[in-house]
Amino acid sequence: MKRLIAIALLATLPTAAPGWIADNGLVVHPVPGGFEVPYRGLSGARDFWCAAGDFVVDELDLPPDTLIFRTSSPPRRSGQGMTFSLSPEAAKKPGILLLSGKRGVSAALARGLCHRFEIES
Repeated sequence: MKRLIAIALLATLPTAAPGWIADNGLVVHPVPGGFEVPYRGLSGARDFWCAAGDFVVDELDLPPDTLIFRTSSPPRRSGQGMTFSLSPEAAKKPGILLLSGKRGVSAALARGLCHRFEIES
């Protein structure tokens, strides 16, 4: 039920919104049918998935087992971002190695791709 509410919420958000900033500094913007993470410098596929996972769990307040689907076609070209959806209809290959053979990635797995470094002083 929470997933359906989130999909409905995504559909009503304005596309020109300033965006939500993920823990890794990438910005997430709602777009029709989902959300996008635009290119912002040196970022690889794992960085985009990380931002998507943060957005789904922290901003949409969905459970970590919520599936996220990539809707932009891999491979991502230099200077391009990635688009995602919570619905499998337009799903493409995820662009990361998945042993499950599924096209969807759980928000928990996506967040697990984040570069989280702690520096001890």
